[in-house]
Amino acid sequence: MNPALGLAAFAAVSLATVVIGFYGLRISRTTGDFYVASRTVRPWWNASAIGGEYLSAASFLGVAGLVLLSGTDALWFPVGFTAGYLMLLLFVAAPLRRSGAYTIPDFTEARLESRAVRRVTSVVVVLVGWLYIVPQLHGAGLAIRTTTGLPAWVGQVAVVAVVCVTVVAGGMRSITFVQAFQYWLKLTALAVPLLFIFFVLAGTGAPAVADAAVNPTGAAPAGPYQSISLFVALLFGTLGLPHVLVRFYTNPDGQSARRTTLIVLGLLSVFYLFPTAYGLTGRMFAPGLARSGHADALVLLLPGRMIGGTAGDLLSALVVAGAFAAFLSTTSGLVVSLAGVISQDVLGGSVRGFRLAALVSAIVPLGFAFMTESMALAGTVGLVFAFTASAICPVLLLGIWWRGLTDAGAIAGMVTGGVLCGGAMVAGSLLGAAGTPSWLAQPAAWTVPAAFAVVILVSRATKSRVPRTITRLMTRLHSPERPLATER
Repeated sequence: MNPALGLAAFAAVSLATVVIGFYGLRISRTTGDFYVASRTVRPWWNASAIGGEYLSAASFLGVAGLVLLSGTDALWFPVGFTAGYLMLLLFVAAPLRRSGAYTIPDFTEARLESRAVRRVTSVVVVLVGWLYIVPQLHGAGLAIRTTTGLPAWVGQVAVVAVVCVTVVAGGMRSITFVQAFQYWLKLTALAVPLLFIFFVLAGTGAPAVADAAVNPTGAAPAGPYQSISLFVALLFGTLGLPHVLVRFYTNPDGQSARRTTLIVLGLLSVFYLFPTAYGLTGRMFAPGLARSGHADALVLLLPGRMIGGTAGDLLSALVVAGAFAAFLSTTSGLVVSLAGVISQDVLGGSVRGFRLAALVSAIVPLGFAFMTESMALAGTVGLVFAFTASAICPVLLLGIWWRGLTDAGAIAGMVTGGVLCGGAMVAGSLLGAAGTPSWLAQPAAWTVPAAFAVVILVSRATKSRVPRTITRLMTRLHSPERPLATER
């Protein structure tokens, strides 16, 4: 690919992001604008914005790379990502919106009437957010290195700089416009080149640059345990993602939250058709990318290989634009959600505190990205989902649907899930991919049930700590709208 076109694509996406972000600044005036867009975002806008921030580097690049490597085994990723949103629709979306809170720690504090629970939740949410931002920055480094030849850190620093500018400028209202635009850009950036590839195959039956072999790596298929554990991680991990959950606080009411989630399911289902098609096409016509360790770059490189010439370069530039939209939108959503938590718990909850917290939320994971090696994007994000499913999801689900939850049970469950899953992740990184047993490589199948069990057992042992206002709280969560928490 022409490096100049790659740089131009990245510059165009960055400029569009900043311009739209500053448009949001014109209408962001209050604290509510910065945290939850004053709860006025309508379902189609919100669904597009959720699609923009949820479809990360793992979705845009990683799913196609895993399909190239593993074939049908990798289809658990798009299925799990989408099914997680069905769980949101059924069990979380409307009650969470009715809570009236700004952040997940706000919700747990109001539900359990405990500052200690809030503090533990805040630590877990920030940790999850930072873990999720790091793969986005690795993806940006991969894209800039693959398409322009520049060092990986250039892409990572550029993403953080653009995100900081847009988030600090306009908060949630600004980011809503940006992420809605970025969803449709990502969808276009995948769909248009793929259609051209299909036209080439239909017309000539051969790519411009073909690999000598037609078989990919021949990786061993995943066993039943790995598949089940991965699905558990993706299904329950979606319920605890802070940048997704905060979106439901921006809806006007619970009915809008449900409608938003239903639209998101449609948007995700359409989107995931394209990375899957890229992966299957790559298995047939570009298996050498798998053997050379460039599977995650398949989406970036396939248009040039299949079409070639100026047309291939232009289509590759469009894909680069979509890739950077993925890095920017997910990172900005995470930074907004983390800034809301940090600013309220540490910096007093003001607009100035939000802006300072946004800078901290973006710069800290940049340091981690500099210190760590890029791994398979979808696999890395799958581990983050496992951690979220273990540490946040049990407390969130039980807090919404079980009257017997106590503050002691919630804290015990979050600590247990976080320590077990985090320990498995650390052990896996020390042992390396070849030496890691499957139960450590994919820990969700046992860490998530363990976390649920600890929450329930400790809550039953401390049933005297159930809030006395539980009937009123649960009624408000599951009845037509009355905010539970004081809106600031």
